[in-house]
Amino acid sequence: MAGRYHAPMRPVLGLGSILVSVATALALMAAVVVPFLSPAWIAFEQDRSSAAAWTGYAAADLRAATDGILSDLVIGPPGFDVEVAGGPVLTAPERAHMRDVRGVFAGFFLFAAAALAFVIGAWVAASRSGHWTRPRFWRAVRRGALLLGALIAAAGLVAVVAFDAAFELFHRLFFAAGTYDFDPRTYRLTQLFPDAFWSETSIVVGLSMLVVALGVALIATRRLGGAAQPGMTSLAGASR
Repeated sequence: MAGRYHAPMRPVLGLGSILVSVATALALMAAVVVPFLSPAWIAFEQDRSSAAAWTGYAAADLRAATDGILSDLVIGPPGFDVEVAGGPVLTAPERAHMRDVRGVFAGFFLFAAAALAFVIGAWVAASRSGHWTRPRFWRAVRRGALLLGALIAAAGLVAVVAFDAAFELFHRLFFAAGTYDFDPRTYRLTQLFPDAFWSETSIVVGLSMLVVALGVALIATRRLGGAAQPGMTSLAGASR
């Protein structure tokens, strides 16, 4: 009886598993990115990439300029009109680019929030259903985590041999040509966030995603083993 009732649901469950896997990868990616938008990390990396030397700003002015841009990016409104010593930090093209960046970030985190809600909803549904659905949920979570790990590993290999090309490709995918290429000799945006800032941040973010993805895959594997036990017990009981 159980097999007869479950069979018609297999295509739906198969699609649901795929969606859980994709949603897991997306939610994990967003969760890892969030800490790297903090003023503490950005200040740390700016020190390492000599942003003060590039801009010529004193430490207090560097923090004021950066914190103003970061606030407009994360919280808004997206004016990006912070001033230092009575003058605007960013030019009109730089402000326009940052508004584009905020749009990309907003879209990404909106999808990530929906993905997280979907995974939580799937977990609740699996918890309330019979034991036959719980292993399917944890297998989907594990696949999503491993998928993210594989993608990050592949991206890391590409970045090692061609970081500049990968960085350029990323910008071409999300921004119109001619809207993001700023000469670091004259534009504050690339002085505040030099190439070294982006290369080191990308490495740390990538490694963090890899560790988190493998950690979640391990947790899912352990939960999968635990979820399978009640089902085995039920089968044993049914056979008797």
